[in-house]
Amino acid sequence: MSSYVIDSELFRDQFSTQTMRDIFSDSNTVQRWLDVEAALAKVQARLSIIPQAAADEIQRKAKVELIDLPELKAEMDRTAHPIVPLLRAMKKICDGDAGEYIHWGATTQDIMDTGTILQLKDALREIETALQSTLDNAMKLAAQYRDVTMVARSHGQQALPITFGFKAAVWAAEIRRNLARLAQMRERLLMGQFSGAVGTLAALGDQGIEVQEALFEALGLGTPEITWHVSRDSMAEMACVLGICASTLGKIAHEIYSLQKTETAELEEPFSPGKVGSSTMPHKRNPPTCETVVAISRIVRSTVPLAMEAMMAEHERDKIVLQTEREFISRVCCMTHAAARKMAFVLEKLSVRTQNMEKNLHIQNGLLLSEAVMMHLSDALGRQEAHEIVYRVCMDVFERGGNLKDALLDDTQLKGRLSAGDLDRVLDPHAYTGLAGVFVDRVLGRKTAQPEAARG
Repeated sequence: MSSYVIDSELFRDQFSTQTMRDIFSDSNTVQRWLDVEAALAKVQARLSIIPQAAADEIQRKAKVELIDLPELKAEMDRTAHPIVPLLRAMKKICDGDAGEYIHWGATTQDIMDTGTILQLKDALREIETALQSTLDNAMKLAAQYRDVTMVARSHGQQALPITFGFKAAVWAAEIRRNLARLAQMRERLLMGQFSGAVGTLAALGDQGIEVQEALFEALGLGTPEITWHVSRDSMAEMACVLGICASTLGKIAHEIYSLQKTETAELEEPFSPGKVGSSTMPHKRNPPTCETVVAISRIVRSTVPLAMEAMMAEHERDKIVLQTEREFISRVCCMTHAAARKMAFVLEKLSVRTQNMEKNLHIQNGLLLSEAVMMHLSDALGRQEAHEIVYRVCMDVFERGGNLKDALLDDTQLKGRLSAGDLDRVLDPHAYTGLAGVFVDRVLGRKTAQPEAARG
């Protein structure tokens, strides 16, 4: 039995992905530390700080498969230190005195922070790819269902007609903004860390900056203007942005969950034969994927306050905040990637029940178009007077039954102001979707030949 769902043989693929588990695995974590040490040695040899032969040997031996991980773990427990046991292991496997030149001028946090950033660089690439697939599928839905009319709801109640393409375009625009947030965050987050014991690079003297810049160029990372040993704002920003991304995915999943309810039945997450909804009710077709995404979104955004707490570092070095980050960094990445992959799948294979969308447009017997009636009457009666009359008629229909058309035709205050033909046009839900199609086209990046004005 696993102590956490990401590592569970049974549940791990609900809350993470194999790709993300590989990125944050122990072996890859150690390999990233070794990558930093090897790049540092290579740069320092080029700058004549350490012997070239030593650098070559360090690069040859900086491979995690050469490290005994159980022995490394035992030494980490014994020394209460993560990097010193690795340096000793490297010294043991390096020929000659090459091991004496590894980690020259560095401090433990330099190696670990930079290793983490390299992992985050890989993780963000995977998350962005999954989000892009989710965006692409939302855009396809927006285009395909641009003009398919459905009910819009506010406060959980029927409000006005929109199109399903409009709803999907709202999703797409939000996902696109999240991709922009991730791109902007990259510039601040993907910075290397190499600044020595307290951030001043004192051990390397005048060559410190040259080594730092060359190291980060070799690793494909940005160079910070000053150490960020105790400045964890970028890590907090990462958690915040992933929290926003996960919340967008959770919001979309919850919308599909809501619209899959039996009484509405306008959408359904992908179903395949063999998918079981209940151990006791054979008829059930549940939305488990969407339910999982909603749960993931809650977990990820609940991590944001913890990431803020990890900003509260003391003096020039503080392991407390690093231990806090170690708990949540891989978790939020694993979960956000899982949510994005799941929603890409859901939107790609989403069942859209257009017949139920059409049916639900009429279940209130015309009340859905109350605004259209009010606006139609406003020219003659004034907007507020029209609202008062239509409100009174609608409330009567709601309480007593019947339909809005007949009630309006029978109302004494409206005698002679509305004809049956007028009302047939005004109460057509397909004619009152406003500029939904125009807004869809804007999200899709295409021009609308002749925008259709909202009709009332």
